[in-house]
Amino acid sequence: MASDRRFTLDSNILVYAVNHAAGAKHEASQRIIVTAARHDCVLTLQAVSEFYWVVTRKRLVQSALAAERANDFLTAFRCISASESSIRAALPHAVARRAAYWDALLITTAAEAGCNLLLTEDMHDGLFLNGVHIHHPFGTDGVLTALTRELLDL
Repeated sequence: MASDRRFTLDSNILVYAVNHAAGAKHEASQRIIVTAARHDCVLTLQAVSEFYWVVTRKRLVQSALAAERANDFLTAFRCISASESSIRAALPHAVARRAAYWDALLITTAAEAGCNLLLTEDMHDGLFLNGVHIHHPFGTDGVLTALTRELLDL
């Protein structure tokens, strides 16, 4: 499955990876990130920026370490930015309330990059928008779902 799926990670996965208080999701997110870097996974610059903002605002790590981790993500992954066309595509979804604006922008940016899957916990599991399937990567116990394990060849 991993060979035919380009995917992206939302900022919450990146945040869990540095949040030791997240329990099983902390370890699972670290595993997702390390493994995803070896697969056809891209990150949006929006997700990397949100990661820095969240972890510093919540004081999960010192700002210097947050910046170091953000730079690690920029190095380990191909990163993509929102384009004018992805913004234009996100606006109708936000107006129709199919997704919050920033979520819609993340999805449309990922779609432009050829992603067909977004791993996140912050959106409706199973949502399909602009050709991108939203999937919660964690089961109720915090361990990786079967789809996530299959995607990452685990």
